[in-house]
Amino acid sequence: MNRKHIGRALLFLVIFIAFVWLARSQFDVSPEGVRSFILSFGIYGPLLFMVIYAIGPIIVFPTSVLSLAAAYAYGLWPGMLYIVIGATAASITGYLMGRFFGDSVLRFQDSSWSAKIYPRMKEQGFLYVFILRLIPLVGFDILSYLAGLTRVKLKSFVPATVIGMLPGTFAYSLVGSSLASGNTTFIAIALSVFALLLVTTFLFRNKVRAWLNI
Repeated sequence: MNRKHIGRALLFLVIFIAFVWLARSQFDVSPEGVRSFILSFGIYGPLLFMVIYAIGPIIVFPTSVLSLAAAYAYGLWPGMLYIVIGATAASITGYLMGRFFGDSVLRFQDSSWSAKIYPRMKEQGFLYVFILRLIPLVGFDILSYLAGLTRVKLKSFVPATVIGMLPGTFAYSLVGSSLASGNTTFIAIALSVFALLLVTTFLFRNKVRAWLNI
């Protein structure tokens, strides 16, 4: 690893550690805490939420908490819209981190197990990203990072991300809005939809792994 790569790796680690410390020490990262924080900004709350979501990959902020908080604060709609916009921005942040820092921090393409997945993900970026957003076998931010690192085209990455994450976004929005309503029937329906999504992911995970050769 040359000095340029070492410098970029150190810069990445310093920024990463600083943001993580700031986020975890200064803010309440529970759904209730995030909800109260964004609502305190009134009409600017949605914009603030989307900005926080966008920098989530940098500060390692759990996307599930942010999604629940938005639906908890704004309901199924427009909460779902804010989540989609924020999550798309977060995916681009993670993508750019992988594109800019990836070769310095993690030589993914040099590892023996990546011999097949690296060129295939590079060539079939839309398919890989879409399926792995739909059936999330890897973390949201990790997939964004890998897409940037493997040089998936951004024009394929963004639509694959948006379309693939819609079912999961709907499920999280439904749960968050149901909890805010306090209606036990609504909560039961929302949790059932969420459970169905989890079961579907569990049932198809091995087939998806085999199909995508991961």
